[in-house]
Amino acid sequence: MCFNNSLTDLGFEVRHFDDLKAEDVLQKIYEASKDDHSNADCFVCVFLSHGENDHIYAYDAQIRIETITDMFRGDKCQSLVGKPKIFIIQACRGDKHDDPVIAQDSIDSSNESVVNETEVDAAGVYTLPAGADFIMCYSVAQGYFSHRETVNGSWYIQDLCEALRKHGSSLEFTELLTVVNRKVSHRKVDVCRDINAIGKKQIPCFASMLTKKLYFHPKPK
Repeated sequence: MCFNNSLTDLGFEVRHFDDLKAEDVLQKIYEASKDDHSNADCFVCVFLSHGENDHIYAYDAQIRIETITDMFRGDKCQSLVGKPKIFIIQACRGDKHDDPVIAQDSIDSSNESVVNETEVDAAGVYTLPAGADFIMCYSVAQGYFSHRETVNGSWYIQDLCEALRKHGSSLEFTELLTVVNRKVSHRKVDVCRDINAIGKKQIPCFASMLTKKLYFHPKPK
């Protein structure tokens, strides 16, 4: 599976589970939240499934996404406080199809403003909100259908794997996700049983509660 390889290549320890019932999914997630992550730099949880609105499907039932993420809040998972908690959700979030529109200005601006970051006194003690340092990465915007190909799989995972392979150790993660947004946005449905879906589009989205820039730099050996 390309995603396992992409994460392993970036230095992640990967655990892979297939077709679990909802009770078993929640048990595995709970166990992960109770693990000691003191020696970890961040945590990633990936779901490749069907979904609807704010739920994903296990083998036998729906699970509310917030039920999963709540287990990793700072007040419940101390060893990940201050560390990025990345949730990648490949699933439909509705049944709408996005329409193609013509861009009036196709020129990208490469000029980026420099944001001054607030410096923190290393000797000082500071607190973080329990909900800080999450980033939610969705294959599609709320209410929309997430497209996939029979042979190659979902558009989002294909383009995310490629971006991680090419830029995973160099680009800041939200910049990498923006690259993925752009790549997926260039795709369109060419062949589909539903003729009304032909020519339709898709745009992924992410919501960041990160408090620091995130890079997957290789660890020194």
